[in-house]
Amino acid sequence: MDKFLIKGGKALRGRVAVSGAKNSALPVMAAALLTAEKVTLHNIPKVRDLITMSKLLAFMDARVSVAEVPASDYVIEAPRLNHTEAPYELVKTMRASILTLGPLMARVGVARVSLPGGCAIGARPVDLHLKALEQMGAEIVTSHGYIEARAPKSGRLKGAHIVFEKITVTGTENILMAAAMADGETILENAAREPEVTDLVALLRKMGAQICGDGTATLRIRGVAELHGTEHTVIPDRIEAGTFLVAGAITGGDLTIANCAPEHLGAVIAKLEQAGVAIEIVDKSTIRVRGAKRLVGSDMTTEEYPGFATDMQAQYMALATQAEGTSVISEKIFENRFLHASEMMRMGANISIDGHTAVVHGPARLSGTTVQASDLRASAGLVLAGLVASGETLIERVYHIDRGYEGIVEKLRGVGAEIERIHGTA
Repeated sequence: MDKFLIKGGKALRGRVAVSGAKNSALPVMAAALLTAEKVTLHNIPKVRDLITMSKLLAFMDARVSVAEVPASDYVIEAPRLNHTEAPYELVKTMRASILTLGPLMARVGVARVSLPGGCAIGARPVDLHLKALEQMGAEIVTSHGYIEARAPKSGRLKGAHIVFEKITVTGTENILMAAAMADGETILENAAREPEVTDLVALLRKMGAQICGDGTATLRIRGVAELHGTEHTVIPDRIEAGTFLVAGAITGGDLTIANCAPEHLGAVIAKLEQAGVAIEIVDKSTIRVRGAKRLVGSDMTTEEYPGFATDMQAQYMALATQAEGTSVISEKIFENRFLHASEMMRMGANISIDGHTAVVHGPARLSGTTVQASDLRASAGLVLAGLVASGETLIERVYHIDRGYEGIVEKLRGVGAEIERIHGTA
């Protein structure tokens, strides 16, 4: 397996461009299954999860065309779907496979989807997806690790009034796609408001879907008989942008972050400024971050959008290890997302964990050692810690970071980081 070797102590300076949002690209690729016509997608990040999704769509007999490998532009055509299954062998590393459930039910009325895999950050049950589909008339059973779903005898799902017990991003996306071609109107309450959800709505609207309420907690979807092809550009990745904001801040550098969407980063920017970081919104797609001479400890709680994203928690913890005073970090989204804390402690961080709360005392003098990534965002947090640690940090299991960050080594090297990828054979 590949590893990252980092020599810390370099202030990052220069300009870095953000790629497209993985968490937006995955659902819009799945949405291409809703039509027999061509769907052209731009700004797709060149990361492992998107390659896995393209293989999954191809398995279902969709034609996925690219000009290069890896690609940032995809053309997807699904005139027929002869395989309505997402097999475990293809999707065991990627939980976004569940996003094919809604489109398959809407388009052909039958689906067999493996229960999702992905990061080891705790339970992310799909019960809310299934309960909502059952309200729309689907018959669903789960057996031998698979969800088997079938539409009513009419072949089409029915509009329903659905209230999610808990906000779920992928659940919102799945039901949006399922409802787009259902009979009647679906009202979805307590819906996720993430920019990635809004981006999916924008695509579906271009395809002919009738949806209103995006950006709010209540979505109304009036089903149509069919959807058509379109062209769409995926939004920038706010988590990658946030990671580079922290990278500039934690190294005391001066970074200009291009091709981003500052309006999607409000909570992260506010928290970094509270910690003493200087941030300037240069224009509608550019942010400049300059490291503070003195970082100040600041409490943070993860929340659903527009709150502070759980996907930025590990990165913020790395920053907190370098801040003066105490930072209390409360994880409210996932119950098992402090696995990176023990690795940071091995580097010298002063962190204590109590259930869903981590208390970080700083500043700590981190020293390089061998650490292991447990999930996608944990690996980003460890990279940031390695950038300020003395000596060399070796990060193992970096296949996690390859799932969500395009060219992270090349981008960091381009702004002065001493980081290299060591290719493994196992």
